[in-house]
Amino acid sequence: MRYQIVDAHCDTVGLFNLENRSYNFTRLNKVGHLDLPRMREGGVKLQFFALYIKEEFKERGSLRYCLQLLDNYCETMDRCRDDLQTIYCIADLNEIMRGSKAGALLSVEGGEALEGELAVLRMLYRLGIRALGLTWNHPNQLATGVGEGVHGDGLTHFGRQVIREMNKLGMVVDLAHINEKGFYEAIAESSAPLIVSHANARTVYDHPRNISDDQLRKLRDVNGVVGLIFHPGFITKGNATIDKLLDHFVHVAAVAGIDHLGSGSDFDGIEQVVEGLEDVTGLPRLIEGLSRRGFSTADIEKIASKNFLRVLESVLPTVS
Repeated sequence: MRYQIVDAHCDTVGLFNLENRSYNFTRLNKVGHLDLPRMREGGVKLQFFALYIKEEFKERGSLRYCLQLLDNYCETMDRCRDDLQTIYCIADLNEIMRGSKAGALLSVEGGEALEGELAVLRMLYRLGIRALGLTWNHPNQLATGVGEGVHGDGLTHFGRQVIREMNKLGMVVDLAHINEKGFYEAIAESSAPLIVSHANARTVYDHPRNISDDQLRKLRDVNGVVGLIFHPGFITKGNATIDKLLDHFVHVAAVAGIDHLGSGSDFDGIEQVVEGLEDVTGLPRLIEGLSRRGFSTADIEKIASKNFLRVLESVLPTVS
C-alpha cells in the first residue's frame, strides 16, 4: 500500500540559495536529503519547510536573515507551481490532499526572528508562515531552550503573548528545542493543539533534545503530535538503524497513543543519517518497518499523515 506522508520538519530551505550551483530543488540532486523528485519517490504529500535562524544571526539580523530565506523559498516555489503548493489554510490542505500536487507548509525555527514584536509575528503570518518553533537550544525573547539544561526560565511574558497571538491567527506552536519548564507552560498557555516537530523518546534514549514520558502524556492530553526525528544522535548510542528508530515509534505509541505520533525527519538539518534512511526516498522502508512491528494499516495511516493533518485542521484558518 502506498501511504501519503506528512513530515513535520526539514531544513532544506537552507539549500535554496539561488547562488548555490550544486543544488536545484526542482531536479534530482546528489547533495542534500530532499528535493522535489525525491519527495515524490518517498511519498511525501506535505512537507513542513523550516526557516532556521542560524546561530550567527540570533543576536542581530535574525529577521533580515529570515526574510532572505523566505525570499529564496518563494523564488524556488515559483519554479515548481505545477507540482507543489504552499499551504495557508484548511481549504489549501483539502485541495492538495485530493489532488496530484504535494504541499509545503512554512515554519520559522527560532523566535528570535520576531525581534520582540508581535507586529512582526503578524507580518510573517501575512507572508505565509504557518508555524513557529519558539526556541532553538538557547534562551531568546520567548523562552529558554534545552541547551541550558536545568537552568533558565521557561516562557517569558512575550512568549506567552506570542502563543496567544498564534492561537488567534491560526499558527501551529512548535515546542521542539524548548526546555521542560517552558514546555509545560506552553501546553498550559495554548488554547489549540501543539506539536513537537522533531524529537524522540527520552526513555528509549536519554538525550536532552528527546522528550520524557510525562511530556508525551501532556502532549496527548492537548491532542498534540510529536514528529520523530531521524538524527542518529537522538536515536541510540552507537549504530543507529531503522529498527532502533522504530523502538521510539513503538514506545511513543504505547505511552501517548497512536493518535499523537508522526515523523519529523530533520532532513538537511542533520549531517549523519540512519542506514536505509539516507534521504527522503527511504521513507517507504520506515513504513515497512512499522508494519513489521505490528502497526495496522489504520495505525500507519495516522502516523504517516492523519495525525498531523488533524492538528492542522484544528489550527489553520478555514480560508486564507
